[in-house]
Amino acid sequence: MGQTAGVTVIVWIAVGSLAAWLWLLLGQGFFWRTDVRLPPGEEPPPDGWPDVCVVVPARDEAAVLGESLPSLLAQDYPGRAEVFLIDDGSTDGTGELARALGRRGAGPALTVASPGEPPAGWTGKLWAVRHGIALARARDPEYLLLTDADIAHAPDSLRRLVAAARGGGFDVVSQMARLRVRTPWERLVVPAFVYFFAQLYPFRRIGRRGGRTAAAAGGCVLLRAEAAERARIPDAIRHAVIDDVALARAVKGGGGHIWLGLADRVDSVRPYPRLGDLWRMVARSAYAQLRHNPLLLAGTVAGLALVYLAPPVTLAVGLADPAAGGAAAAVAGGAAWLVMAATYVPMLRYYRQPLWLAPLLPFTAFLYLLMTVDSAVLHYRGRGAAWKGRTYARPDALPEEG
Repeated sequence: MGQTAGVTVIVWIAVGSLAAWLWLLLGQGFFWRTDVRLPPGEEPPPDGWPDVCVVVPARDEAAVLGESLPSLLAQDYPGRAEVFLIDDGSTDGTGELARALGRRGAGPALTVASPGEPPAGWTGKLWAVRHGIALARARDPEYLLLTDADIAHAPDSLRRLVAAARGGGFDVVSQMARLRVRTPWERLVVPAFVYFFAQLYPFRRIGRRGGRTAAAAGGCVLLRAEAAERARIPDAIRHAVIDDVALARAVKGGGGHIWLGLADRVDSVRPYPRLGDLWRMVARSAYAQLRHNPLLLAGTVAGLALVYLAPPVTLAVGLADPAAGGAAAAVAGGAAWLVMAATYVPMLRYYRQPLWLAPLLPFTAFLYLLMTVDSAVLHYRGRGAAWKGRTYARPDALPEEG
């Protein structure tokens, strides 16, 4: 009797996982498709190319700046463009290297500045962004391009971003930069990172007017200056660790029209060669994504277990004991695993990775589950949301703005 009840539970878990995957396949904005790319725009815009200021916050980025900053200084943008690199207290010569690179550039002018240490209630990146936007506003640009110091842009990147924003009437046009995928751990973890992000924030829903889904990718955000002022960017999100999503929500909440998709010609040059590097990248913000809420953490762990871990487990259990309902568990679990792998294939193709990685997604999801739990543990030990020597408190622990 007890064994039969146990098998029944396994069957229901397998069926529940399969039902979840069928809903994800058809009812979650087709998140698994990778064809949401930069929309075409008119070139040149009917009333000429608008002025653009590029703001690059940088903290200890000398290792990657030599590859990323020259790509901004080589933009073939037909209008007026200027780059502001804001050195956020670097100790590795980031500012000096940026000035040296600026003297070699023949494209947009470069200004290197430093705002000093951020005051309480501000993340270092957003304090640097605030300083950069303040400098940019003196030029009265129509658009701001917020891009990270590890992002390399193709020569036509800025032109295509502006054309897409003008053509679609977008207040935000953001591209998810193609992350580096060279080492075995990067191949296993990085495509899944973007896949999970798209599952949380389906790109098709983000672009709908009036929809509630809002997100951006902080490595490449073209922002209309008027929309930034209306949404009080970055002051309104000054404490946000996941600042790109917070920015998109602030702009969309103010009636703005936003767009997010995958990039073809915008690439991250930051390496994550070891599992520890990738682990720190995820763990520093995973619990912040869950609003530092233990109930959300418990629900996330349970959801990851049901959706990603249950299919191979129920398949194995069902095959081990096909009698008394075990075969049904194996069929449902195997079908769920098959749907899961099939939805991962487009992302692997986008990253030009072998398709045999698709069945390994449950293992990768298990790693992300552990990273998420570790993020919560670090938070309660006072070491959560740590980045380059700074640790940020959760928003409700910060002093109110005077």
